[in-house]
Amino acid sequence: MNLAHSLSVGAPEVILAAGILFLLLVGALRGDRSTDGLVWGSILVLALAAVPVIDQGPERDLAWNGLYVVDGLSRYLKLLILLGSAGALLVATPSLRRLTLARFEYPILILLATLGMSLMVSAHNLLTLYVGLELMSLSSYVLAAFHRSDVRSAEAGLKYFALGALASGLMLYGASLVYGFVGATDFAAIARELTPGAGRNYGALIGLVFMLAGLAFKISAVPFHMWTPDVYEGAPTPAVAFFATASKVASMGLLLRVTLEAFGGLQPDWQQIVIFMSLASMALGAVGAIGQTNIKRLLAYSAITHMGFALMGLAAGTEAGAQAVLFYITVYLVMTFGAFLCVLAMVDKDGTAHEKLEDLAGLARTRPALAAALAIFMLSLAGLPPLFGFMPKLAVFNAAIDANLWPLAVIGVIVTVIAAFYYLRVVKLLYFDPPAGIDLDPANQGVNPVLMVAAAGLSSPLGYLLIGPMSVAGAQAARALF
Repeated sequence: MNLAHSLSVGAPEVILAAGILFLLLVGALRGDRSTDGLVWGSILVLALAAVPVIDQGPERDLAWNGLYVVDGLSRYLKLLILLGSAGALLVATPSLRRLTLARFEYPILILLATLGMSLMVSAHNLLTLYVGLELMSLSSYVLAAFHRSDVRSAEAGLKYFALGALASGLMLYGASLVYGFVGATDFAAIARELTPGAGRNYGALIGLVFMLAGLAFKISAVPFHMWTPDVYEGAPTPAVAFFATASKVASMGLLLRVTLEAFGGLQPDWQQIVIFMSLASMALGAVGAIGQTNIKRLLAYSAITHMGFALMGLAAGTEAGAQAVLFYITVYLVMTFGAFLCVLAMVDKDGTAHEKLEDLAGLARTRPALAAALAIFMLSLAGLPPLFGFMPKLAVFNAAIDANLWPLAVIGVIVTVIAAFYYLRVVKLLYFDPPAGIDLDPANQGVNPVLMVAAAGLSSPLGYLLIGPMSVAGAQAARALF
């Protein structure tokens, strides 16, 4: 593998890295007055990085001495990550200006995290996995504490960092155990050593447990979810929108690759762990959200619940299950991003953000378009037909049933009914309660109207029009793992 070939195959990451260095130099020279230009420059860099991703063929290719892989899965996930990152940048500027946080470092940090995520989903070695994961994590810690003068943001960043460092330590310890007992860090070599006929390697299994703990932290799966509500509530909302979308896609994609590609031979063992995380995440997320009074904390518990549903597809351990997971996180990205767009719009004429559930009361009478969009996102997140959010849940249920995990699917249906309570509660506040008397800024409602309409349209029954292309792309991506 020569350098030219590696640079060609890894072109998306090369473009991101070069763009980061150039924009960082511009920011250092021009200071915060360059923030708006850097935001649009960052979006341009993301668009340029998407070109080689789209242009790459369907065949599997290795680069950088086997550390890096390009296949259907990496291409699918990278497009989602780049889309989520671009959306997070587009919605950031108005909110950051209102909070006097329009600093040039913000778009650079988003790009750094995106570079880490891109490396994660193309990781073909435990070393690449860890480097990508840490690059994403370290950037995310700073983004969470970006509002330094706010106590909640500082607390969110500190909690995220402390618990994230613990999760990274568990991950690194697990990787070292795997290397010690298998003698390799390459995913293909690990898979060969852990084939079902090679006998059970208990040392590698213990290492995998530690690695799963670290990855569970990144996707907010129980019992490593404890950081999520506090970080979602305290961090700046644009940063939270980024954590809840692009970050979740990358982490779930990495989990798919690690379990199904590298440790497929240990499926009967890790399947039990994934089933537990799925059950616990669904149950705790659904019950924990019921008593919440803050919309961002409610969305945090919603994220925990949805990661539990996505893990149901992984627990199946089949190609259909992997395809269902990819379908699920794609639709989840759109629905969650739309919900955070609505949260960003809840700003009054004094510039005060209103994030309490009670502040949504009667919004249908004062801001009917905003209320309608939020209702669509809530009902779609609940998985109620005919909204598009129903389809990914049906997909993971079918995958679980086909893998003879029908008790898990039954519990998922029960949890869906429980979770519908707090989503319907939001709709009830919007349409049936008297107005809260908050005078929202009409100018703020016009921020990113195209994004909000697009997200609401995709979350509505119009999203069914995309099932065909999404199924083809998802099947190709899932096939790369088997």
